[in-house]
Amino acid sequence: MDYGFLTLVAPLLTLAIAIATRKVPLAMLIGIFTGQLIICGWNPFTAINEGLNCILGVCTDTGNLKTFLFTALMGAFVILVRVSGGVKGFVNFLTEQSKLVKSKRVAMLIAYVIGIIIFIDGLLSIMFTGVVTRPLIDKYKVSREKLAYICDATSAPINAIIPLNSWGAMLMGLIAAEIASGYIQGNPMTLLVSSLPFQFYSVLSLLFVLFYILTGKDWGPMKKAELRVQTTGKLYDDGVTPLLNDTDGFEELVPEGKENKWNMMLPLITLIGGTFLGLLITGGGNLAEGDGTTSILYAVTITLLIMCAMYTKQGIMTAKEFGDSVMKGVSSMMGLVILLILSFAIGRVIKGMGTGQFLASLLGDTISGAFCPAIIFLMGAVMAFCTGTSWGTFSIMMPIAIPMAVAMDANILLTIGAVVSSGIFGDHCSPLSDTTILSSMSVGTDLFSHVKTQLPYALLAAACATVLYVVFGFVM
Repeated sequence: MDYGFLTLVAPLLTLAIAIATRKVPLAMLIGIFTGQLIICGWNPFTAINEGLNCILGVCTDTGNLKTFLFTALMGAFVILVRVSGGVKGFVNFLTEQSKLVKSKRVAMLIAYVIGIIIFIDGLLSIMFTGVVTRPLIDKYKVSREKLAYICDATSAPINAIIPLNSWGAMLMGLIAAEIASGYIQGNPMTLLVSSLPFQFYSVLSLLFVLFYILTGKDWGPMKKAELRVQTTGKLYDDGVTPLLNDTDGFEELVPEGKENKWNMMLPLITLIGGTFLGLLITGGGNLAEGDGTTSILYAVTITLLIMCAMYTKQGIMTAKEFGDSVMKGVSSMMGLVILLILSFAIGRVIKGMGTGQFLASLLGDTISGAFCPAIIFLMGAVMAFCTGTSWGTFSIMMPIAIPMAVAMDANILLTIGAVVSSGIFGDHCSPLSDTTILSSMSVGTDLFSHVKTQLPYALLAAACATVLYVVFGFVM
């Protein structure tokens, strides 16, 4: 059924309520109910029933469950490396013993480099960067919002620019479908690799965050956040409840001066190494074809078992105390898991209403070929922001954009780059995106603070990308 402009009501209402009330779970619930109300012909009882079924459907999906379990277990991981003295030992090693980190700029650069190095999986990149660098960031009085921006601005863009992962496999599949349909010719991998320089938003996002790190020239809400932590020492605004708080109620069990950096470093090495190994195994020797969620879940489970052996052998805690800490860490993540469940659920509702297809249909067929990549980027960006999904945007826009580019004699490589960039924009900064939510959680701030501070930066990068697509549209 074609719902027309009604398809925009649920996502826009969700965004508006989230911004107005700062109660994102409530906004998502209202969005889910509103979408189902439209789908069910304005029958409120059917809408409530279908909304609940949608949420339960998200919870029973095996892939989603793996994501939720990994997220919950990461809460235990974060708590354990802190109470074991691993975090403090790691910070002391970098700042006092080795003198590797002497300034806030270097601390942020470490976060930036880690975010780029872990290009295999966006969720792992965010979690790993946040856990490793948060204590360093706090020590040098950098706002949690700035770290969340660094995590978010490197994860999705680098996943797309270095497509040796599931992202690359998915994009090549979409391009291959257009080749099979006869719209274009060539090799999917060759076309994707050749289009990488034209992922203007992804490239600009990485360059912009590096610029802000090196120069310190923040502006807008981010500048206010930086001034707050530098002048008052407050890591986040008054009244803000972090999605993950690993300090209240969790005391370190290691005496002062006895902290061991390996209590953090060895588990981190195990986690990242186990994930890569899992990707190789699940992908039959091919990293790009590996199952990311399964690999991460197994890796964090094995890591926790190794941590149990390490900490009990050192006498830091008993096996029972370890189990208690795990349960406390998992329970601390329940708010985030609920948020992810609602995020996935509203994504299903929006998809069911055909919001993406409706937005794509607004492109029309009267656009000059030179403007085609820029228009595709803008429409895809709006779609991705409203739906919170990059892969959904790729799946909808690629089959539309390539035939349009062929019909309008627009550059194919530029068009492919525009589709990918548009999806990255939404995945980067939409409050409905799982990576945006996880970025807030991994650094210990709230979702609204993260979105509010990074959105101006993302919009500036998107504006510059649009200009580049117009210029290159005329040149190429």
